[in-house]
Amino acid sequence: MEVNRERSAAMPLGFDPEEWFDLVDEAGRPIGRARRRECHGHPELIHPAVHVFVFGSDGRLFLQRRSPAKDIQPGRWDTSVGGHLRPGEDPEAGARRELREELGVEAPLRFSHSYLWRSDVETEYVRAYVARHDGPFRLDPAEIAEGRFWSAAEIAQARQTGVFTTNFEHELGWLVRDPAGALAEMGVLLRLDPGGDVR
Repeated sequence: MEVNRERSAAMPLGFDPEEWFDLVDEAGRPIGRARRRECHGHPELIHPAVHVFVFGSDGRLFLQRRSPAKDIQPGRWDTSVGGHLRPGEDPEAGARRELREELGVEAPLRFSHSYLWRSDVETEYVRAYVARHDGPFRLDPAEIAEGRFWSAAEIAQARQTGVFTTNFEHELGWLVRDPAGALAEMGVLLRLDPGGDVR
């Protein structure tokens, strides 16, 4: 498991600060519960989140552009799907729920990787999955400004230019390493060359 740090702003608008989150340790094991407002004000309170990377049948990766109304990295391109788990929710079930809520689709999921993501506001234990789906998608307008498929070459060209969230930039490295072999199982090849390009 890898730890990364990011500077973030305050909690996004439109969320219930009284919502409950599970708390976990650095290995993702449950240790208690706290309200969203507590988790988002105290980075020592680790809470679980899920991401889903959706690949088309041609190997391109679907990304969402975060709503400009979001307080954290508004308007930047990000992971296909991402969200917090509900209390007691199984991570894969939560990932399927987020996939339905944000993109309006269902698809088989494969576990890819997990890691800690730290910011000045919060710390998440992220479990990430990969899926294959060609759309069409029904995007949640409260969360997503737009979405589209990106080729590896397009991602490579846009890296480290401020187009992507810092979390996506970091997580791209996990996808390339493919620690659980999830992309290999789907027949997707995603690599970083020595110069840092994706292909």
